[in-house]
Amino acid sequence: MPNKTVAFSTKNRVAAITLLNPIIDRDAAQELADICRQITADNDIFVVILTGSGSAFCTGSKDSASVSTAVASIEQPVVAAVNGDALGVGLEIALSCDIRIASDKARFAMPQVAGGAIPEGGGTQRLARIVGRGKALELLLTAEAITAAEALEIGLVSKVVPADAVGGEAAKLAETIASKGPIALRYLKEAVLKGMDLTLEQGLKLEADLYFLLHTTSDRTEGIKSFLEKRPPEYKGK
Repeated sequence: MPNKTVAFSTKNRVAAITLLNPIIDRDAAQELADICRQITADNDIFVVILTGSGSAFCTGSKDSASVSTAVASIEQPVVAAVNGDALGVGLEIALSCDIRIASDKARFAMPQVAGGAIPEGGGTQRLARIVGRGKALELLLTAEAITAAEALEIGLVSKVVPADAVGGEAAKLAETIASKGPIALRYLKEAVLKGMDLTLEQGLKLEADLYFLLHTTSDRTEGIKSFLEKRPPEYKGK
């Protein structure tokens, strides 16, 4: 019997993952990991939207490390449509995505320390990289929740919209991204994420290497050709 806690679909080169239960059990974590691997291997998927159902995004998991790692491993750009509370592992999952759009009703928190624990799904590492060390430590050490407006102010999310507009806003953004060259999208993501852990000189070398690799692809040729012919490009992911 198929798992009923994760929904997956694709349309117009956009993959959609929906967490149907705010608490992710081990079976759902495994299913999500399988879906993430499937997405990376599919050249017809250019961008991914990850969201929750109902009034919550995700508020807990029994296997948070594997869930966040699976989402972070997706090579295509991933947009988190945070439709509601992202607490603990839910925030860790959102941090594993590349862009976060939030409902104005959403709350964000890393409450693990209140129970005598610490995050295990990348919360201590990704949060600091996104909002800075001081703000990350404040959120981690106090275990207090912040509003969507506060999350926007500190750069945790890039946009806050009414609750009923989150899905549409994420879809609009995904459509814009999906109109670009898929290999270039993957290389851009790789350059930025890997570059954050490199020196500037090393990062520039990585960027140059990926730039030259891109010139060996058919998509790059199509991009140039379509520009000269003044028409929309028809990328194939090759």
